[in-house]
Amino acid sequence: MSHTYQLQVYWERIMDRLFEQEDHHWLRKKVDGIEERGQRLQRLTFNIHPYHRVAFENQTHIQYLLTLSLLIKSGRKNFLEEGHYHGDARFIGDELLDHKVRTEMFEGNQISKPLPMDFTTDQDRELSRFTYNRREAVRYADRWWDSYNPAYRSFDVDCTNYVSQCIRAGGATTWGAPNRTRGWWYGSGTWSYSWTVAHALRWYLGGARKGLTATEVPTADQLSPGDIICYDFQGDGRFDHNTFVVKKDANGMPLVNAHTSNSRHRYWAYEDSTAYTPDIQYKFYKIDD
Repeated sequence: MSHTYQLQVYWERIMDRLFEQEDHHWLRKKVDGIEERGQRLQRLTFNIHPYHRVAFENQTHIQYLLTLSLLIKSGRKNFLEEGHYHGDARFIGDELLDHKVRTEMFEGNQISKPLPMDFTTDQDRELSRFTYNRREAVRYADRWWDSYNPAYRSFDVDCTNYVSQCIRAGGATTWGAPNRTRGWWYGSGTWSYSWTVAHALRWYLGGARKGLTATEVPTADQLSPGDIICYDFQGDGRFDHNTFVVKKDANGMPLVNAHTSNSRHRYWAYEDSTAYTPDIQYKFYKIDD
């Protein structure tokens, strides 16, 4: 019996007892959250995609993508949540020894301090003014949620790069090149920290006064498609992840797209994340338009 087949059988068993299983707390939180929000899980399907295998003596280590597709009824409408999560399994012979899934991966070298902001004149603001096309930004987000636009470099941790591309597709003005610590921009072979680093984009959005600017709001329900959510999973002041709002559910709450663990129409709060802690902090930014 192949190890891939064993993983397939393993996940079939998990799905058969979806509402009782305790092996994957993040998955239990996902399905419980659907019910708690007054929605209904109509169907859940999965696929296994191994991408790395190492065998040594009697041990085999397999890394794979677990692809989930959830059809959810929200009010009178259905929507499809999709996501790819990183599985890691170790076998001794044919016995599955240990197994874990990570739903999020983060930058190993974050910017920990605010980036410097330039003095901005009224003329600067006028020259960098733009009209934000939210429809085009969301269209881009749905087009590239599970793939990578060859016009941009992709990264192992790609969440902020993806969000930046979505905003740029909506017509946001870039500025600050070639200084990587200034502004928000992408150029030939280089880019600002705020374009690609989660914590840097959070600081940029919190202080920018020209080009791409945003207004912080206190709650998620005040966001619209085309806006941004920043996540500090540990609550330690260092933001780890960014997502892009693409629609709202029947309760008026955001559904988001993201990269790294590529996902589409995921509930904004990320309580179903393996990175979630009770200390999580959020920043909600409405793009100024």
